[in-house]
Amino acid sequence: MRRFSGYVFDLDGTLYLSDQAIPGAAETLATLRSEGAGVVFLSNKPLEPASAYAAKLTRLGMPTRNEEVLNSSMIMARYLERTAPGTKVYLIGEEPLANELTQRGIGLVEDPLAAEYVVVSWDRQFTYRKLDDALQAIRHGARFIATHPDRTCPVTGGEVADVAGMIGAIEGVTGQKVELITGKPSPITVSEGLRVLGLPADACIMVGDRLETDMRMGREAGMATALVLTGITRREDLSRSPVQPDFVLDSVADLIR
Repeated sequence: MRRFSGYVFDLDGTLYLSDQAIPGAAETLATLRSEGAGVVFLSNKPLEPASAYAAKLTRLGMPTRNEEVLNSSMIMARYLERTAPGTKVYLIGEEPLANELTQRGIGLVEDPLAAEYVVVSWDRQFTYRKLDDALQAIRHGARFIATHPDRTCPVTGGEVADVAGMIGAIEGVTGQKVELITGKPSPITVSEGLRVLGLPADACIMVGDRLETDMRMGREAGMATALVLTGITRREDLSRSPVQPDFVLDSVADLIR
């Protein structure tokens, strides 16, 4: 594998699992940085602010600046700030996303009939009331968008349910498909990551553990792609997938081997 000018990394399942760094991840990042490569981290996980993920990487031996991390909460907030400034949102999501939205002038409403958008994200307090509120808001004309499409999130020892369950429930009761997803594999996320790197897509490689988000996004953007087998995807999944990466690696450590 040749070296690239820019490296776009997923986090969960790629550089760490829960609170454990993937073996060799810190050495890989240190080597790439020492060679002058640009690095950016893109995560669909909205449960903490991007600065918390930068702090976690640093704590795990991968020194990272806040501005090098973009997550789905930040991407969603920037998107709405740019395309619908001051809009009113009924939010299914947790406090970090709520904070991102309000900091960018987006109004959060409890009355679903006052909402112009229903924004759906990973919500570990998802309830019937929230589901019914989303139904009423969408029936009254609110647009239905989401931060990311992940079915599960990899953790040490397995997986936990992610936002696809909330999206699926709302699609089920409304009969409407989610209109827009701003996180991976969206080109909205790609453009934000390339802006941080200051590089064209063909000078970069996307490194992640998911075929349907990381690898799909990289290929559609014109980046090289490297799938790592330390997270969600298993080698046998490749034969069933319409998305095929350029490289399949046992772990991120193989980038420099």
